[in-house]
Amino acid sequence: MTVEHDAIHASGARFAFTDRWGGVSAAPYEELNLGGAVGDDPDAVRANRAAAARSLGIDPDQVVWMNQVHGKDVAVVDGPWGDAPVPSVDGVVTARRGLALAVLTADCTPVLLADPVAGVAAAAHAGRPGTVAGIVPATVAAMTALGAEPARIVARTGPAVCGRCYEVPEQMRADVAEVEPAAWSETSWGTPAVDVTAAVHAQLAALGVTDRRASGICTLESRDHYSYRRDRTTGRLAGYVWLESRDGS
Repeated sequence: MTVEHDAIHASGARFAFTDRWGGVSAAPYEELNLGGAVGDDPDAVRANRAAAARSLGIDPDQVVWMNQVHGKDVAVVDGPWGDAPVPSVDGVVTARRGLALAVLTADCTPVLLADPVAGVAAAAHAGRPGTVAGIVPATVAAMTALGAEPARIVARTGPAVCGRCYEVPEQMRADVAEVEPAAWSETSWGTPAVDVTAAVHAQLAALGVTDRRASGICTLESRDHYSYRRDRTTGRLAGYVWLESRDGS
């Protein structure tokens, strides 16, 4: 597994994004599929999730996952779901240090956020529908309700399909750009496109989040990453965010 940029931020916020290698899943999910609802062997997914967590120094039993549905609902959590059903949300927020939050993607934009001063972290799944619906503002609002301040939030977005590859119908581009003009894009071959990552960063900027960084990896172009638009039947990458405990653990 490769961790991309800012594995450890100087503030104590930790961010990690996986690639597809280093797991036990068989084709077409090879190798490090972390998605539990894509048709892969559940035992392989559990093994992959445990291996990924341990490689990051995370307790596999202290990771919060979501049932992502391309909406804007956000859950505030203080621990894993346990035996309770995983709720259908696209954002999770916690004020518990050391608890890792995870988001699954295979072209959508994984959004990781942390305010180390307030001790608040969040993960959000920003696909095109969720970005239009407002998942990013909703997640930041849930953070501020717990004491976070946008000016202190550190934001990192991971590998996602880029605006030069995410081809959409002209009307769809117009509809998305009406909500967030930064989403307007064109493919490298000259057809209408949407840039979800650009839209996410524009929304964060409008909310007052200035410490932002985006991955330079396009999932559709990179064979080291899963892409639903490229392969359809495929695995899922994960982004993880957590805050170190006060003692640095």
